[in-house]
Amino acid sequence: MANSPAVSVIIPMYNAGNYIAEGIESILLQTFQDYEVIVVDDCSTDNSCAVVKSYAEKFGGRLKLIHTEKNSGSGALPRNKGLIFSRGEYIFFADADDLLTPTALEELFSLAKNFNADVVYCEKNYETDNRITNFQMILNHDGKFIDKPTFESENLAERVSKIIAGEFCGTPWCKFVRRDLLVEREIFFPHCKISEDELWTYGLLFWAKRFLRVPNVVYIVRQAENSMSRSQRTPTQEINFWLNPLINGLKILDDLMGKIEFFQQNLQYRCALLENFIHTRFFCLFEASQNLQLSEIYAAIRKEFGKKFGENEVLVSFLLADLIEQQKIFVRMQEQIAELEKNK
Repeated sequence: MANSPAVSVIIPMYNAGNYIAEGIESILLQTFQDYEVIVVDDCSTDNSCAVVKSYAEKFGGRLKLIHTEKNSGSGALPRNKGLIFSRGEYIFFADADDLLTPTALEELFSLAKNFNADVVYCEKNYETDNRITNFQMILNHDGKFIDKPTFESENLAERVSKIIAGEFCGTPWCKFVRRDLLVEREIFFPHCKISEDELWTYGLLFWAKRFLRVPNVVYIVRQAENSMSRSQRTPTQEINFWLNPLINGLKILDDLMGKIEFFQQNLQYRCALLENFIHTRFFCLFEASQNLQLSEIYAAIRKEFGKKFGENEVLVSFLLADLIEQQKIFVRMQEQIAELEKNK
């Protein structure tokens, strides 16, 4: 593409009027200037768009504001739309309430070019409070950490083992990605209430040959008050919130693996990933259902998802509810056994 920028920074935005200016300022002040910024507004009802437009002149044509036709409820559709409009050699997804360090794009682009990487993955980030006054460094996954740029093995069996061990973070903002990889392999964000980031990351890990881990700390996560993951929900709302990626995401993950020869020939790894995906969601479901009766769990599941199960809506809804209830009973039994052992 003629006159294409080196980097496209894509920012999904919804009612971020209190935060977006500081995020845009952090991009404006980058030491690396060969970039474009694409803000995708997801039908905000506050002054977010006006704030973004006020910066247009300062970016000299490098800032675009585009809109979704209706609110999608997650960052998935806005990020996908931003990718379609992007022209950069590399893509970086940032959240509307977060910030970049001044040298972030310079560091990431240099690493990508020097190592000819498909993905540059940052193992650490900064975290700050809502007022951007207190900073701390955060390790964004489990397992070992590296002290110099290190390529992941191209062996998918090893990558699957690391996924299950929690050695990859699912958030998109810790990854700097070659655009051609995303487009050619159709690695888009699936539309889920939550877990779309993790499923997108699986696509990167399955397809990217040159996946580079780096120790650089370039991204600042702000603990904003209106984040979806931190919003207050009732117990039944919490059940449906975590059940959504279990029902919708499980098929997406299985379909994704079905396109890859390794998983076609090695069903044990395919099943291991599906099992891990289920168990992590069921843990959250279990936490959400602690104070609910079986009938309440069943009613919540069937009301929200019954139609998705077709003719088996009653059977599947009850089996899921009963499975959650049995897990609660099992945990209580384990606690009682532990208490008895302690008192011996």
